[in-house]
Amino acid sequence: MSLNKAMIIGNLGRDPEMRYTPNGQAVTQFTVAVNRNYKDSSGEWKEETEWFRVVAWAALAERTAEYLRKGRKVYVEGRLQTRTWEGQDGQKHYTTELIANTVTPLDPRPREDGAAEPAGARPARSEAPAGPAAGDDFGSNDLDELPF
Repeated sequence: MSLNKAMIIGNLGRDPEMRYTPNGQAVTQFTVAVNRNYKDSSGEWKEETEWFRVVAWAALAERTAEYLRKGRKVYVEGRLQTRTWEGQDGQKHYTTELIANTVTPLDPRPREDGAAEPAGARPARSEAPAGPAAGDDFGSNDLDELPF
């Protein structure tokens, strides 16, 4: 039996960038910073940041590109994948990415007036969806079923 599953919680390091493959499939890339605090051997507190490259496909790619912005706290679940390519210098290059199955915003979504809306809150009336609230799940195995 094998398992390739990764789960991270962190903040978006930049706005998601969406593009389309030649066959028309949406793909969105963004980075997530995950912080870790620890005491070093002298007892002093240290903080380190690990950066993850995240890739989302299809409907999940479109929703993340539309609703997520730099600085938002997110939960991402998926699998790790390493890509290899040869650069113009003839050297092999490698990158490891988290291929997302699920992306869930964890902080309150901003309202149109700039204030934060409580997590999970919904406007009483709205002509257009305001986007997912904190805790709404962008990705599920059934991409036809929208979470909002």
